[in-house]
Amino acid sequence: MWLKNITLLNFKNYTDADLHFSETVNVFTGNNGSGKTNMLDAIHYLCLCKSYFNPIDGQQIKTEEDFFMIQGDFDRNEKNEKISCGVKRNQKKQFKRNKKEYDKLADHIGLFPVVMVSPYDVNLIMEGSEERRRFIDNVISQTDAHYLDQLINYNRILQNRNALLKQIALTKRYDPALLEILDEQLMGSGNKIFVLRKAFMNDFIPLFNQYYTYITDNKETVELNYQSQLNESPFEQLLQKSVEKDRVLERTTTGIHKDELAFVISGMPLKKFGSQGQQKSFLIALKLAQYAYLAKNKGFKPLLLLDDIFDKLDDNRVQKLMQMVSHHDFGQIFITDTGIERVKSIFKKIEVDVTLFEVENGIIKNA
Repeated sequence: MWLKNITLLNFKNYTDADLHFSETVNVFTGNNGSGKTNMLDAIHYLCLCKSYFNPIDGQQIKTEEDFFMIQGDFDRNEKNEKISCGVKRNQKKQFKRNKKEYDKLADHIGLFPVVMVSPYDVNLIMEGSEERRRFIDNVISQTDAHYLDQLINYNRILQNRNALLKQIALTKRYDPALLEILDEQLMGSGNKIFVLRKAFMNDFIPLFNQYYTYITDNKETVELNYQSQLNESPFEQLLQKSVEKDRVLERTTTGIHKDELAFVISGMPLKKFGSQGQQKSFLIALKLAQYAYLAKNKGFKPLLLLDDIFDKLDDNRVQKLMQMVSHHDFGQIFITDTGIERVKSIFKKIEVDVTLFEVENGIIKNA
């Protein structure tokens, strides 16, 4: 699978753009703030119905405009697939595949898998457990449509259960039977999600270890640990034990919405004890493992978007990384960087041809 072309109208800082891509390596160069990352985000939007950086669709529209449009042609299984999306201010977004609108956006997820590596990924390390759960959910959702359905279902039931706990606290009326019904529903989806997350981590951790070892020449010991309350006790038992605590706090304190992914380096938390270079290597290994997992489970190669990743990596790691991703194990790649000469030098050394674009204030031309 690869993206042949893309057309933008009023997307972020682009008034319009119309680009044709190589099916191997495509590089956008230009100063910070010129719009390089916005182009990667447009590709991400086309693949996953959303921005990588900002969940509010209306905020992707160019200032003082009323709508944006993105359209692209993918080659998927040697068939042309035309994907288009449009967002008008204060209206529902429209997503079409070959001119036919989707019944629900979830049907699009996973058809055109994509992996983004960005400086923004540091939130995976620095922010709360919700970011890391979202990472797991994003990967599994691109390979299993039922997982996304279960996740949506679980979150809806969780909201209902929390609303009931608040109502009990407000009215002082407690009906155990009503809570039990919601518990049954929560367990139904929660147990399925737990099984799928566990299976995913069993496949994912060896891939992560393999890429981290490669990037760092096996200089550090790292671990990726999936932590869940359901590892300790059955979900039913957890809910029974926590019912009084839940009533006091007016929210559900146990379940898969509390799952965590622990990042460890040399036996210590990466967040506190990892250098910037180590953290960046960890994140890149995480994303390359995501790529490998998707490729294995989809049967074809996803798109790989690398945003400003040369920063904070030494020349040796950059060269090794580019050598690896330009190899046949990877498909179409999109890269952003501030230095055109640096890009030319890197790819000349590893003898890989690249298609270069120069970006300046939302205007793109072939370099």
